[in-house]
Amino acid sequence: MKHYYVYILASEKNGTLYIGVTSNILKRGWEHKSRMINGFSKKYKVSRLVYIESFEDPNLAIKREKQLKKWNRDWKIKLIEKNNPEWKDLYNSLLI
Repeated sequence: MKHYYVYILASEKNGTLYIGVTSNILKRGWEHKSRMINGFSKKYKVSRLVYIESFEDPNLAIKREKQLKKWNRDWKIKLIEKNNPEWKDLYNSLLI
């Protein structure tokens, strides 16, 4: 079964945030980390994967991404800290 991921990247703890959606979290994470793609995450050095949600339905993933993008910053930080209080980079844990 294919999965779709909504994710939040941060430049550092309480730093700049980026929210995205992808069907290949490993590839997309690597693209952000290597700064291959010009855009927001490259410009603001946002590459620390601090939050992930998984969906089987791509429409639900896109809906959730749009919802999170509308949230205020405090809500996003609380969501991250509820699941990842130390703001650890979760990318390497995906490789295991």
